[in-house]
Amino acid sequence: MKTRAITGFFFIIVMVGSVLLGHNAFGAFYLILSLLCLHEFYGLNIKSGLQPNRASGFVNAIFIYSIFAVMVYHDRPIYHSLLFLLTLTFSAIFIQELFKITVAPLTNIAYTILGLIFVTVPFTFFHALAFINGPFNFHYPLAFLLMLWANDTGAYLVGMNFGRTKLFERHSPKKTWEGFIGGVVISGGVGYLISLYFPELDWKHWVSVGILISFFGTLGDLIESMFKRSINVKDSGGILPGHGGLLDRFDGFLLAAPIVYTYLYFVVNV
Repeated sequence: MKTRAITGFFFIIVMVGSVLLGHNAFGAFYLILSLLCLHEFYGLNIKSGLQPNRASGFVNAIFIYSIFAVMVYHDRPIYHSLLFLLTLTFSAIFIQELFKITVAPLTNIAYTILGLIFVTVPFTFFHALAFINGPFNFHYPLAFLLMLWANDTGAYLVGMNFGRTKLFERHSPKKTWEGFIGGVVISGGVGYLISLYFPELDWKHWVSVGILISFFGTLGDLIESMFKRSINVKDSGGILPGHGGLLDRFDGFLLAAPIVYTYLYFVVNV
């Protein structure tokens, strides 16, 4: 427990610091995180007997993240043309499979692309949160992280003390409806507190974001649990002592980030 607490403390410091240090540090840090998470995802696939095309997968991950990062930094038509480079990098996923001797080439291709959709795309959306209303604004990604952590903490504490009714026992035996509701309430409460300091949105929208993070964050957690149980693995990795892998820490993040960005995009741009 002590190791877990120390690791969690320093991890939060690094995460918050990356948001506060400006758009260059922010962009670079979350690109690295996305690649590490993709590495764990492909590693889990390999443990299950698959052979995803990791080299072309990493190349595509870097291109997807970087191209969209440039587009949000500088919203000019010339940068949008960079999207056509993805036709070349995506072709590499299929071409690489030609040089491998495997019994399920299409399955390997499919899981390579799935990693990009499941891991890289959410990090791309999270990065774009900081530019949703123009210039770099750390309030949006920082608020997202605070509400995500509030949900996780609230669900854990309420579930541990009052949890009785299983939420989805087949995939996550420890999660309860009481914990889920506790996470929603606490995350929404943190959203309201954020509205007092971050005036970009009305309190109703910040609370709505907190509820969305709780709902889709929990679903993301369940989806990753389903995936790990299907290959009989407890943790996605061991990079974080006491916490497992990065995917274990970002499971809720992966589903919630695109949903929150979509919600805020329409709220901010009405």
